[in-house]
Amino acid sequence: MTSAFPSPLRHKVLNVYKQLLFLGKDYPLGYPWFKSRLKNAFMKNREITDPKKIEKCIEQAEYVTKEIETMYYLKKYREMKKRYE
Repeated sequence: MTSAFPSPLRHKVLNVYKQLLFLGKDYPLGYPWFKSRLKNAFMKNREITDPKKIEKCIEQAEYVTKEIETMYYLKKYREMKKRYE
């Protein structure tokens, strides 16, 4: 099986995917929902072979990762704030 894009980009894509899968374990709508949506998003872009477009998709995935992390931190902060009020 050959990859459609160069190895360094392949590793970046796989790392972002794994990172998002890990973050999805605590997602409010459940891990199965998150995992299916994530897989669909990555499968939709699997035919892209242009390195610039792949980099742009990786950047977008990293942005989503930061947004999810922010959502988790905000949820944690709100829970702690409720406890001390």
